[in-house]
Amino acid sequence: MQLVPQDSPTQTILVVEDDPQLQRLLRDTLEPEGYAVVVASTGEEGVACAMRDLPQLLLLDLMLPGINGFQVVEQLRANVKTAHIPVVILSARNDTADKIRAFESQVDDYLTKPYNSDELLARIRTQLRHVEETLLSPLTRLPSGLRVEHAIEQQIQTRAPWAILYLDLDHFKAYNDAHGFLHGNTLIRLLATVTREVLTETGNATDFLGHIGGDDFVIITTPDRVDAICQTLIQRWSQASSTTALYSKEELERGALVAFDRQGHQQVYPLVTLSIGVVTNANRAITSLEEVSRTAAEVKHKAKSINGSSYYVDQRGTNASETVISH
Repeated sequence: MQLVPQDSPTQTILVVEDDPQLQRLLRDTLEPEGYAVVVASTGEEGVACAMRDLPQLLLLDLMLPGINGFQVVEQLRANVKTAHIPVVILSARNDTADKIRAFESQVDDYLTKPYNSDELLARIRTQLRHVEETLLSPLTRLPSGLRVEHAIEQQIQTRAPWAILYLDLDHFKAYNDAHGFLHGNTLIRLLATVTREVLTETGNATDFLGHIGGDDFVIITTPDRVDAICQTLIQRWSQASSTTALYSKEELERGALVAFDRQGHQQVYPLVTLSIGVVTNANRAITSLEEVSRTAAEVKHKAKSINGSSYYVDQRGTNASETVISH
């Protein structure tokens, strides 16, 4: 059994600029530095690209066809999926009032045209380093820590129908003890990759994915997407994780792994499965992060009590029984 190789992902920069000459100039500046460049020519296209591609950084002009740069920033900051993305303004507008308005709109930096390419690259590296060090999980490069809390709080405040999925791997400690933390990290990265792919296929364009820490993840979606996301996730996890890159042939044939418990006794554990607890405000009002956290822990515990991969939907507030699906 060998570790799955992990390549450093290419960082994507979204350029929202309507001038074709400046688009080409920015491509010529950024791509030799190893960045992937996505270009949008209007504000509306920029917002759509940010939702779809989730870039690591935006370079944004203020004067655009359709909605302007200020409105682009407003829409990005209002959405839990894109609120953390750093935005650097590149504008010919050098007025102090424009700069103040931009920073009050929560942009991260402001450069005036014409700009120096070396200075631009230095500012980009600074913004990307800040995000990676303070807002993203170093293991999965997903929003983590306070960014996850802020995303949930922001969603609660909208009062729109939402559902929060709390993902957790079963028997992960036993797997870590049997195979070592490097293989454990590979398992966590695999779950992040599978979840991203499933959300792209079955979720909303605005759905949020965060890494709480360890083997715990959070998805923020809408109630109508819960069943499709959970069922597809369970199916894909079973397919993706049952490989000789993660287990020995003997473990796969046995359907179990051997590890030692805290007392040093050898124990047989099932292969790592996936449990998902679902909290939603579709049936009752939930108004605080603490209530979400407490309820998510309860429903995750119920999902983990079921053999195999499963999800458990909290439906308190209705006459219906909780939804329990296992695989």
